[in-house]
Amino acid sequence: MNPVFKKHLNRRTFLRGVGTALALPMMDAMVPAMSSAAASKAPLRMAFVYFPNGIQENTWSPKMEGEVAALPEKLTRVLEPLQAYRNEITILDGLTINGGRALGDGPGDHGRAGASYLTGAHPKRTFGKDLQAGVSVDQLAAQAMGMKTRFASLELGGEEGIQGGNCDNGYSCAYSNSISWRTPSTPNPPEVRPRAVFERLFGGVDLESDPVKRAKLERYKRSVLDSVLADAKKLESSLGRDDKRKLDEYLYALRDIETRIQRTEAQSGTVTTSMTAPPSSVPENYTEHSRLMFDLMLAAFQTDSTRIITFLMAIEQSNRNYREIGIAESHHGLTHHGGDKEKIEKCVLINRYETEQFAYFLGKLKATQDGDGTLFDHSLITYGSGLSLGHNHDNVPTLLTGGNNGRFKLGKQMKYKAETPLANLHVMMLDAMGVPAEKFADSNGTLGYLSV
Repeated sequence: MNPVFKKHLNRRTFLRGVGTALALPMMDAMVPAMSSAAASKAPLRMAFVYFPNGIQENTWSPKMEGEVAALPEKLTRVLEPLQAYRNEITILDGLTINGGRALGDGPGDHGRAGASYLTGAHPKRTFGKDLQAGVSVDQLAAQAMGMKTRFASLELGGEEGIQGGNCDNGYSCAYSNSISWRTPSTPNPPEVRPRAVFERLFGGVDLESDPVKRAKLERYKRSVLDSVLADAKKLESSLGRDDKRKLDEYLYALRDIETRIQRTEAQSGTVTTSMTAPPSSVPENYTEHSRLMFDLMLAAFQTDSTRIITFLMAIEQSNRNYREIGIAESHHGLTHHGGDKEKIEKCVLINRYETEQFAYFLGKLKATQDGDGTLFDHSLITYGSGLSLGHNHDNVPTLLTGGNNGRFKLGKQMKYKAETPLANLHVMMLDAMGVPAEKFADSNGTLGYLSV
């Protein structure tokens, strides 16, 4: 039996240092010994992870018969990195985003794909300031429950995008470069800089643009963790054995994130007193960048800093190349392959590579204790895209995972009739988060088979 903790802690306890307020993960000492099971139950978190430019034929969903089936022993090539989690993911086939279709507006599928993915709305074709889409599902949840955490939501990205100009046949770049919308006319641009996210979560000094002030900060630069070390040691002396271990593991993980960010900044150049930008914290290597962002997502959930996150792995119509896996051509260009088998194969390899990064995130969630289970047990996560084969918006790739407190079936593949709105899933996710919604966007009900 675990030893009783020595001290009761408030869930909002922070480790404090100079310019730093470091939130703590859930600990046994935060749950009163005589508390009810309901009081000790961890909150549910929700994340939407998006990859751009769609998929290739027969590379996402396994072949199946009927409307519901257990996932096969061997997953498809794109999903194979999730093989170890086969019983903890569910593939939802047949879901459609009608708002992403042209509906008389002509070309522009990439812009519409990003803007409609979480809003279900058909965006106004414009590259001016008169943007118009809809409120996204993550922001509906944030508006309803964001007061429970330090940040109502976090919007993260894996590729820098601009928020103005014409990016796709008359559609503003804001449509392609954001999936979260606070209002129908206000996108939430994702933050791609690990340093900015780290400082926001853990209270370090702001990124300083003034060169004189920046040089001064560099002279006195200290680790965020070094700043709170004295407070951490004082707290540790009052904790039980298990909580000491949790605190040590948590601080080690944050030190690892901080060290990786510092290493990237050192490689990008030294800060000087000239009018130059601060050193970049965005690694050139996509594996390192995406995993830093996933680790920051994990830390945000672990400390209950927020319960709602969107992660745009790369912008729609992304021209990123993936030299990490030997692909020098742009991703978007490859998707216009005209049947070229070599180009198709490279698209498949990119999609698989993206899934490998997502699998890393699931592994970290499953390995992180959280109250009466793990972060995976207390999360509700989708992984998918607003485009399917050939830049279409029907049967968009959709994967649901996370233990979601036992609300939804996992280890399954479910096939829904054509034209079933993706918004039906979003209605169910809102309900699971404690935000009842009879209707969202073009929803026309819920998804059968999915609920336990």
